[in-house]
Amino acid sequence: MADPARALSPHRLSLRQQNALRLALIFVLFELVSALAVVFLLMLPMAERASSDLAGLMVLSAQTHTELPPGTRPAFAKELLRAHGLELRTSHPVDAEPQHRHGLYLRALESQLSARTGQVIEFLETEQAGELWLWASLPSGGQTLWLGFPQSRVGPHPLAALMLTLSAGLLLAILAAWWLGGVILTPIKRFDSAAATLGRGETPTLLPEQGPRELAGLAHRFNRLSEQIRELLEARTTLLAGLSHDLRTPLARMRLALEMLQRRPDPAWIERLDKDIGEMDRLVGDVLMLARGLSQEPSEPVELSTLLEELAAVARTTGADVRVQCPRIEMQIAVAALRRVLSNLLDNAHRYAGMHPIELQAEFAGKHCRIGILDLGPGIPATELQAVFRPFHRVEHSRSPNTGGTGLGLAIVKQLAQAQGWQVWLENRPDAGLVAWVELPVSGDSQQAVEAN
Repeated sequence: MADPARALSPHRLSLRQQNALRLALIFVLFELVSALAVVFLLMLPMAERASSDLAGLMVLSAQTHTELPPGTRPAFAKELLRAHGLELRTSHPVDAEPQHRHGLYLRALESQLSARTGQVIEFLETEQAGELWLWASLPSGGQTLWLGFPQSRVGPHPLAALMLTLSAGLLLAILAAWWLGGVILTPIKRFDSAAATLGRGETPTLLPEQGPRELAGLAHRFNRLSEQIRELLEARTTLLAGLSHDLRTPLARMRLALEMLQRRPDPAWIERLDKDIGEMDRLVGDVLMLARGLSQEPSEPVELSTLLEELAAVARTTGADVRVQCPRIEMQIAVAALRRVLSNLLDNAHRYAGMHPIELQAEFAGKHCRIGILDLGPGIPATELQAVFRPFHRVEHSRSPNTGGTGLGLAIVKQLAQAQGWQVWLENRPDAGLVAWVELPVSGDSQQAVEAN
């Protein structure tokens, strides 16, 4: 089993740090690819052309200087400096040292000069008036001439530009990743806080369902989960409270019956004990069924009108006046679950409708079949139509106070219907009474049969 402390080690990178590193790495790779493309596809060809032009100008200047009369040479050197920024000397520059920082342009220029003069040309560097100058010795007319130009003339420095853009881009990438990480982490931290609250058994504040579609959807599902857990906790509390409350009455009667039996044995008290034990057994059984939950049952073919007639026949044995209205149609449904749902609803209708007739009818609308149990009882206030499906909920003022029941019948009906994917609800009838509807999906074959009928 994994160690929780190790799994949550503080040395592990946070989401924000991981995103910053990933984005920085992606940017560095992109910058390197871009830099290589610019250098080899743009700067190298431009450096070759520019160095070829300058090398030709330098060699031509040296040859022209040699061919001019000595008296005009100073004027030519002055014009060359003014027009082209090239200084021409016949002597070695003072304090000249080898130039070691060779960029693309200088390497290309040295190569061009070497090719044109037929000897290896390497630049020397000196400092003049606070500026760095580069000098090359060119053979011309049996002598060596020195031509120089300021280093600023070399133009762009691709390596420096690459390092500058790489550093600036890397900084921006890290800042952007840090900002994006904060944007992403804010809702995640809310999720973490809400999950921790939920883990302590408390009800968290609903998360805002806003932001990106994925986060909004996740917040919506988390809120639904939180509501479901809250409802489950409330149902558990209601079950325990209702069970403890409803067990007190039969237990009190049993205690009284035992005391009376000790004083005077009587078969009536024994019968009373047996009834109380049966009542407690039913109550505990219903509670256990709700606590365990209900699973979906497999569907099987059944003729619906026959099934409803069977349920009506069972209800008539208890004194109920049940009338069935249903077309003959075969359906694929979970028969056992439907029997339990309709039996509970019929018992509920008979309990509160008294001797009034009860209608058990089925109707088809589109891809659904609705089965209704209609009674002529006192009905239920509209505000209580949903609440009666909660365990142990009773509407004492709307139903007869003389009726019993554990208060779990409709809760079991709701859970059974939800497990099968059915809908169940209650409606007050316009004149008097209540109707309980159970809506079932109809398969394609069943729908065709209904349309044929």
